Amino acid sequence: MSCDVDITELLQRVHAGDQRALDTVIPLVYDELKKLSAAHLRREGKARPLDTTALVHEAFLRLAQGQAPSYQNRSHFYGIASRLMRQILVDLARARSREKRSALKEVPLADIPDLGRQPNESVLVIEEALNRLARTDPLKVQLIEMRYFGGMTAEESATALAISPHVVRRELRVAQAWLHKEVAGEDRSRTAIS
Repeated sequence: MSCDVDITELLQRVHAGDQRALDTVIPLVYDELKKLSAAHLRREGKARPLDTTALVHEAFLRLAQGQAPSYQNRSHFYGIASRLMRQILVDLARARSREKRSALKEVPLADIPDLGRQPNESVLVIEEALNRLARTDPLKVQLIEMRYFGGMTAEESATALAISPHVVRRELRVAQAWLHKEVAGEDRSRTAIS
């Protein structure tokens, strides 16, 4: 039995409520989750709200608190874990943004030397753009999440979604172009405001 099959089988047992399967699967997926976590945190730049281990542990906590979904395979599990990590970082960025807004109310604008864009705002800009895209084309958002946040190949995404790799690549190119345009437009509007 291959490692992929072992992990998939264990994940299905976790979904069925098998605590021993959870205890067994954690060491098997931990290193890959740390790689995913490191990739997410690299996108944060110098304004990292957590370290790699803390992000993995927070994702595990959220996975354990909610009812475990039925994982189709190893790639599906990593995609879900990666999406959770992204959501954790978005939640932290929103909290930091709220703190900054409340601090701005107490400090005169003239006393703030730089009203420019903060590094963690890019996470929120991307999240807002993905939310807008999800309203019109949820497949494209899912493909972006699978590729960039889950590290899945076109073939893995195609298998998980039961579509051809050609369709995955085409839809992903369109999604990337749309997202780039949206984020660039948001950058211009924020620059004009500040």
